[in-house]
Amino acid sequence: MSNAPTNAAEGAPLRAKHDCGDLDMRIARDGTWYYKGSPIGRKELVCLFASVLKREADGSYLLETPVERGRIEVEDAPFIAVEMVWRDCECGGAVRQCLSFRTNCDEVVPANAEHPIRVQLDPRTREPRPYIMVRPGLEAKINRAVFYEMVALAVTETVDGRELMGVWSEGVFFPIDEAVAEPALSPPIWAAE
Repeated sequence: MSNAPTNAAEGAPLRAKHDCGDLDMRIARDGTWYYKGSPIGRKELVCLFASVLKREADGSYLLETPVERGRIEVEDAPFIAVEMVWRDCECGGAVRQCLSFRTNCDEVVPANAEHPIRVQLDPRTREPRPYIMVRPGLEAKINRAVFYEMVALAVTETVDGRELMGVWSEGVFFPIDEAVAEPALSPPIWAAE
């Protein structure tokens, strides 16, 4: 009698996953998937690969099926948030703003405690790089047009004594940037005459 683990449903021994090593696949910064240097043009195929995408504790990305796994390169984030929907919804007995994002693979992700929005600011230029968590370890970069829509919904809140600009979704505040005071306007030149 074998002590190997078995598939309980079929009674067959489980096979170890075959490690394929580095696959010649890359997700570019703009969300385009490449195989052996050529873009994958079929969205259905990209979505199929995306459905088996995982991230390891060391930060590497894997395509993992029940029998095989292989590493791929991701230049920034594996997904792009291409659309945002905002509406009022009931959360905890109160009506609150709820934001949800659609990715380039048509996954709809609500912004909430399990799917936080984070904005990374370039330390030199302060240019924002916004992301939302799609699945554990896998983020979608929020594209520029969607980010501008999100900024239009921003409010100022005091968090830990700091004035921050951000958005609310499902009762969670997501900071975008430090609040900027309105600049004082100089009187027009003709007003002094």
